[in-house]
Amino acid sequence: MNDKVYETEEQIVLLENELQGLKKEYTSHKMTKEQTEQLHQIMKEAKHMESMKQKRTGNIKFVATAAAALIGIFIILPNTSGTIAHAMEQIPVLGELVKVVTFRDYEYETDRNMADIEVPEIMPEPQTGDSALQEKLDRTTAEINAEIQTITDNLIKEFETNLKNEWGYQDVVVKSEVLATTPDYFTLKLICYQGAGSGYEWNYFYTIDLNTGERLKLKDIFVEGADYITPISENIKVQMQEQMDADENVYYWLNDEIEEWNFKAITDETSFYLNEKGNVVISFNEGDVAPMYMGTVAFEIPAEVLDGIRSED
Repeated sequence: MNDKVYETEEQIVLLENELQGLKKEYTSHKMTKEQTEQLHQIMKEAKHMESMKQKRTGNIKFVATAAAALIGIFIILPNTSGTIAHAMEQIPVLGELVKVVTFRDYEYETDRNMADIEVPEIMPEPQTGDSALQEKLDRTTAEINAEIQTITDNLIKEFETNLKNEWGYQDVVVKSEVLATTPDYFTLKLICYQGAGSGYEWNYFYTIDLNTGERLKLKDIFVEGADYITPISENIKVQMQEQMDADENVYYWLNDEIEEWNFKAITDETSFYLNEKGNVVISFNEGDVAPMYMGTVAFEIPAEVLDGIRSED
């Protein structure tokens, strides 16, 4: 690709032609392995950038160079050109069993109230010759979608109630991010934020085992009967202390004078996900293990900490 900048609708239409050319190379098997991997990486980065757009809506202009052309298409064009958005949808992604679409987009903004709520929906792709997996994927994604819709419906209802009662200032934001898509699992993160004077952010994680079609629980990752709580908890304590030693602005409730505040151990219900490397990541919401100014925090557990007790070992 060249270094042109695509800003206008006409330029983006030209870019569509380039995209269609890539698609043609892909489907005709003329793309090299390196080109295919690059295309997949660009698409993944596009999804990430879309999920991390600024919380407030505004006249944000996304300018894409040809080196990042697919990212620009993904972000800009679903709202401006259905043809190009459809072309993006049609690019095949090998091994993809589920995809995420926007089920509902709720926006509201005045000088005192702002809501930017994008409700994601997980959609399983049709599985040829594996009806059992298809049935489980359908059931699991339906359960997760129902849970997400309940969460977001409640936030919208609360927002509208506060509007009606004219209760001060409020901000509500819901976004989502695909954290991992591998041949074995898929993880979606739902990011929620509420502000009314002060703000609070919390997350939900949904991980699907693509081999079974089931939603993963923390215990499912480990050999039956294995003690995974202790090594994970102890490693988190080590990471907390190392971070505090390295940065005086970092603080966790680890050796606090108020003993009941101190982090002692995770539970089976503690939020987690698997990252692209397959490592377990433990996540805490604001105020769970640290003061609110620390925000949401997460700890990637090194693979060697869990050697011998992971179910696939």
